[in-house]
Amino acid sequence: MKTRVTDMLGIEHPIIQGGMAWVAEYHLAAAVSEAGGLGIIGAGGAPAEFVREQIRKVKETTSKPFGVNLMLMNPEADDIARVIAEEGVKVVTTGAGNPGKYLTMWKEAGVKVIPVVASVAMAKMMERAGADAVVAEGTESGGHIGAATTMTLVPQVVDAVHIPVIAAGGIADGRGFAAAFMLGAEAVQMGTRFIVAKESIVHENYKKKVIDAKDIDSEVTGMSHGHPVRQLRNQMTREYLKREKAGAPFEELEQLTLGALRKAVVEGDAVNGTLMAGQIAGLVHREQTCEEMIREIMEQARILLKE
Repeated sequence: MKTRVTDMLGIEHPIIQGGMAWVAEYHLAAAVSEAGGLGIIGAGGAPAEFVREQIRKVKETTSKPFGVNLMLMNPEADDIARVIAEEGVKVVTTGAGNPGKYLTMWKEAGVKVIPVVASVAMAKMMERAGADAVVAEGTESGGHIGAATTMTLVPQVVDAVHIPVIAAGGIADGRGFAAAFMLGAEAVQMGTRFIVAKESIVHENYKKKVIDAKDIDSEVTGMSHGHPVRQLRNQMTREYLKREKAGAPFEELEQLTLGALRKAVVEGDAVNGTLMAGQIAGLVHREQTCEEMIREIMEQARILLKE
C-alpha cells in the first residue's frame, strides 16, 4: 500500500511503531523495520551516548529505514538531536514540545522530521516550521496524552495542513488502520500492540497485563497538574489518584512515579510500576512477532479498504 508516507520514508507498509520509552529499543525497532514498517528507538529520558549505541545496534541488525523518537523534555535533548544528525538517522519523531530549534540541523543532515501533535494549532505550527509530516495522536493512546480523540483530531488536522498526517491512538488492528485512512491519514502509528511483540524486551508480567486488559482497564493520572498519563490501573495508579484527589502537590505525586516505568518494563513490577498502555489494550490478545502483526493488520485493512 503506497502513500506519501511510505514514499517519503522508504518503507513497505504505512505502519510506524511508537517511540515508547524503555520499550522501544533496538530489538523492537529493528524487527518492525525488517517487517516493512518503520521501527523507532524511543530515547525517552536516556543519555545521548546510549541513544547512539542503540542506533548503531539497529544498523547492525537491519539495513531498512528506522527512526528515533526524541522527547524534548529530556535534559540531553540537544545532544541527542546532534547524535541523530551525526549517525545518519533518516527519520525523527518528536514529543513534548516544539523541535523548531533542531530543524535546520536535521534538514541539512537529510533527516525527515515528524512531530507528534495533539491539536490543530500545533500541527499548523509544525508545518510552518518545516516538518515533513505530523503524527496526530488522540487521547486514547498510552503514555502522555492530549485531550482530543483520534476520531475528532485526525480529520481536523488533515483539513488544516498539506503535509501527510499519521494517525495514532486507539489503533491495534486492520479495522483501526482502515478507519484512520477513512479520516484522511496516510499512515498509522501504534504503540500498545507492539508492547507484546515477541521481539519486545518488555517483562512478561507487563505483557500479560496488556493481554489480559479489558476495555475499561486504563485510567489517566495527572489531570490536575496538566501532565496526564494513560496507563493500566494497578496499586500505584490507585494510590496516585487517591492523593491527587486529596490535592497532593505535584512534587509528592512525582515521587510515586519516579523510575516506575523501568520497574514495569525491566523488573516486571505490575503492582507499583507504570504500565503505560492505550485504551485499545482490550483488543490485544496474544504475543506475536512483528512480522505476524503487520501482515495481519495489512491483510485485514486491504479487505476493508478494497485495495
